[in-house]
Amino acid sequence: MNVKKVDHIGIAVKNLDEALKFYKDILGLDCVGTEVVEEQKVKVAFLPVGDTEVELLESTAEDGPIAKFIEKKGEGIQHIAFRVDSIEAAIEEMKENGVKMIDETPRYGAGGARIAFCHPKSTGGVLVELSERED
Repeated sequence: MNVKKVDHIGIAVKNLDEALKFYKDILGLDCVGTEVVEEQKVKVAFLPVGDTEVELLESTAEDGPIAKFIEKKGEGIQHIAFRVDSIEAAIEEMKENGVKMIDETPRYGAGGARIAFCHPKSTGGVLVELSERED
């Protein structure tokens, strides 16, 4: 598997508009767009930082994974995503190395990415996302 870079850091927030005030007004980051990913019950804001980005994640449903994360742990870093060359090859390599996968086949992610999540029980408690997208 070839990990190219940290693709993004996903941060769970209760209110996207309120969170953007800090990231835009205080940190000076630009929001280059938002997207709703119905399958994941989330609205995402994209804030590039160098060659990676921060993704702010607001749940669009009370039973969505971001809502459940915030209920359990509060707002904050929810996952880290690594850009890979081939999502299928990365999933297979993870499985061959005993890493439990949440997604054993790729699914659609924000920004047109093909993604798969590794289970935190196999990654030292960190929700790791594998992400394949065009550069």
